Amino acid sequence: MNTLSDSSRSPWEKFHGPNLGYVMEMYEQYVQDPNLVDEELRSLFDRWGPPELADAGRYDNQKSITVDSYVSPSALEKCVQAVKLAEHIRVFGHLDGKINPLETEEQRSKAQIDLQKFGLTKKDLLSIPASIISPYLPTHIKNAFEAIEYLKEVYTSKLTFEFGHVQDEEEKNWLLRMVESGEYRPVVSNEKRVEVLKRLTEVEIFEQFLHRTFVGQKRFSIEGVDTLVPLLDEIISESVQKGIQSINIGMAHRGRLNVLAHVLGKPYEMIFAEFQHAPNKELIPSEGSIGITYGWTGDVKYHLGLDRKIKKENTVRAVITLANNPSHLEFVNPVVAGYTRAAQETRNKPGFPEQDENKALAILIHGDAAFPGQGVVAETLNLSRLRGYKTGGTIHIIANNMIGFTTESEDSRSTKYASDLAKGFEIPIVHVNADDPEAVLAAAHLAVIYRQKFKKDFLIDLIGYRRHGHNEMDEPAATNPLMYQIIRKHQTARKLYADRLEQLGIICSAEEVNRFRKEVETKLQSAYQKVANVKEELDYEMNPPEVAEKGIPKIHTSVPAEVLEQVNHELVQWPKGFRVFNKLERILQRRIHAFQENKIDWAHAEALAFATILQEGIPIRLSGQDSERGTFAQRHLILHDEKTGERFSPLHQLSESKASFAVHNSPLSETSVLGFEYGYNVIAPETLVIWEAQFGDFSNSAQVIIDQFISSGRAKWGQKSGLVMLLPHGYEGQGPEHSSARLERFLTLAAENNWTVANMTKSSQYFHILRRQALVLQKEEVRPLVIMSPKSLLRHPLVVSGAADLSEGSFQPVLPQPGLGQNPAKVERLILCSGKIAIDLEEKLAEVADREWFHILRVEELYPFPMKEIASYIQQFPNLKELVWVQEEPKNMGAWNFVEPRLLTLAPNGVHVSYIGRRRRSSTAEGDPVVHKKEQARIINQAFVRSYVHHI
Repeated sequence: MNTLSDSSRSPWEKFHGPNLGYVMEMYEQYVQDPNLVDEELRSLFDRWGPPELADAGRYDNQKSITVDSYVSPSALEKCVQAVKLAEHIRVFGHLDGKINPLETEEQRSKAQIDLQKFGLTKKDLLSIPASIISPYLPTHIKNAFEAIEYLKEVYTSKLTFEFGHVQDEEEKNWLLRMVESGEYRPVVSNEKRVEVLKRLTEVEIFEQFLHRTFVGQKRFSIEGVDTLVPLLDEIISESVQKGIQSINIGMAHRGRLNVLAHVLGKPYEMIFAEFQHAPNKELIPSEGSIGITYGWTGDVKYHLGLDRKIKKENTVRAVITLANNPSHLEFVNPVVAGYTRAAQETRNKPGFPEQDENKALAILIHGDAAFPGQGVVAETLNLSRLRGYKTGGTIHIIANNMIGFTTESEDSRSTKYASDLAKGFEIPIVHVNADDPEAVLAAAHLAVIYRQKFKKDFLIDLIGYRRHGHNEMDEPAATNPLMYQIIRKHQTARKLYADRLEQLGIICSAEEVNRFRKEVETKLQSAYQKVANVKEELDYEMNPPEVAEKGIPKIHTSVPAEVLEQVNHELVQWPKGFRVFNKLERILQRRIHAFQENKIDWAHAEALAFATILQEGIPIRLSGQDSERGTFAQRHLILHDEKTGERFSPLHQLSESKASFAVHNSPLSETSVLGFEYGYNVIAPETLVIWEAQFGDFSNSAQVIIDQFISSGRAKWGQKSGLVMLLPHGYEGQGPEHSSARLERFLTLAAENNWTVANMTKSSQYFHILRRQALVLQKEEVRPLVIMSPKSLLRHPLVVSGAADLSEGSFQPVLPQPGLGQNPAKVERLILCSGKIAIDLEEKLAEVADREWFHILRVEELYPFPMKEIASYIQQFPNLKELVWVQEEPKNMGAWNFVEPRLLTLAPNGVHVSYIGRRRRSSTAEGDPVVHKKEQARIINQAFVRSYVHHI
């Protein structure tokens, strides 16, 4: 071919590395049969011939390649195979990596990378330019042989890489450049190396001191993954330097005390006090009286969290938070994600909150058995790139002990690595030997710069071991004898690194290493002496403080009529040219007339409550499956232009709004989303955060979050929450899962005024309880709110309210049935009920001739139970013979078991307490709608039959 002019340069010079290899492979097929390649490539081959070797002029000392020459078919085949070999090293090099600290050189696989498998010799590779292999190599590498040897060193060291599953070309090329150019490795000065050694000394000696001093007590030692602490140090340091202001860490109990002491700066005295069961107020007066376990019933020491401020010149640069976490290991993951999203958002303007992903970072530390074993991990990974939940990338660390309790890896997962789950979410993975601190620092550096550039998750698989049993009372050799034979002979990370620094001449002698050790031991002993001199007997107050246990104070929740009218008008306005779906537009426009006609239904009252809360300057966040529209097509707070699909919310344009409003459809997950919303609420306590279940019974899937965080977090950790849960509840013949929100479970967990549980029958009641919750958010009396929200009652005419109910009323824990009880002396039966069954009873009243002998009370707030209000009604009826609780749930479910002892307490002498409802069942509801109607009719009829008395 003729030499190319500048105006018609060869297209092949644009191809390097794997891309050039691909073109070469395609040319081979073209030579066999032009029809085997696509038309575009075929036309290029027709015009330009075989691909050139890019930058071939750099290698004119190699006689087989010159500037003007082209590749022969056999040479082309060698180039293709060389590129395949390089790609093989990239993809499978980790299998040859020195990443297992317990594996000897003899045990390590070395069969993955073999020139002969690719039909290559060293001579072949010497004749091929390095640029064929990679465009990112250091300049001293001249040929493919040197390039392959370099890649083997890079990809099979104590830090290995897996990112072949990353699909985005920009990301993959960036990762290739970082790894193959060596840019990912920070320069580690000798001073830094000494600092790391000192840190490892603190980590190791702290654990050994606890082991000697508090014999037999659980601590879930970090030993075996000691470099987790310098890893966290590095991530935090680099992130703060890049402007991160909030770092939120989630982890289970393994190594938690060490992280608390050395990353969060928790004083040794406080930790020792917790082991000694001594009052830490006497030890550290500056900390104030925070109690040994922070809440009033408290938690074990290795579940506790802490905050730490990073200061520079008396200015807070960042806050580090380690989240409280129960023993449900990974369930803290979505909570920390929620912390982080809340810390990234500004909520003081109308519209969606403004998010700055550079303000906050989440770090999640996982166990190697828990990461693939617990479904909440996958659920949380799925949140990472969703509009309503993304946080700009979480840095994940698997503190890999290569064992779960007593179960070895081959019995705990179906994948080679604990980290393999992350591949499905295209998260880059590095595996690093926990015995190599400098490899660990390099992993930290790569994670931080990747997250900063791509705003995506990154995973570090820190592979170590567990020096002791699951806890320090276990004998691991009983179940894992071979592993622990190796571990007991294995030197610690500190000792290995000290020896290395001594060999390099950075540490002068063993005496200097011992001096570091003695300094730490002296510090620990001094802290312990303070604890040892404090009395062990602790007069500890287990009751909640009065402000936490007392009820919500009286709050004015009504809104002036003129304000409501203005808001109601603005809620059905949208931008000029915005085309709302015709049928929906008519439905929404009816709200103007509904307001004037005093027919405000449930969703209408909700919208008015939201609007007036925003006018108070209180932000709102609502999420759940289908929450934008509402599961029952009742809400429509996000509108869609029927032509363009553009989204718009009327709550973003309110003239008097002073805060943000966010509503998000969630993924099909209850655990991760509810955990996320709880975490968001903890960090943004001024925000009304609402999670809505698609159907109430679906909250079953989030039971750990409900049990361990929402219901008990304040008692255990002093962690306040005003989270609202909307749980659709009511028996309409839709089967077990679509009937019950498991009201009984929330009532079973109710104590110490830990939350409010409501089951309401009027839209105005919903309006006022939402406003009450919003207005109490930043008060000490704040607590979560659980609402058994309606389904069939959403548009029911007996549930609607008038404008005056919103402008003049307030929330009432008990509502009497209108029109009954006019002659108190004749009332013999007082029917009590809650929620939808009350509307069923009211509908039946039209058929009941004799109404004077009974009265009906609707218990709208089940917890705290309105004892005083009900007692005041009972006193009005001098001839009362029975209190009857009516419910549609089976007898062993619903509210009956909760209210029965309370009704027995309230009942005057001689007044029977009775139950009407379904018999005890193992399933929540009938599956057949015909059977349901028959049962429902029986319950309603029996409530109005004078002769029917079902005593307990």
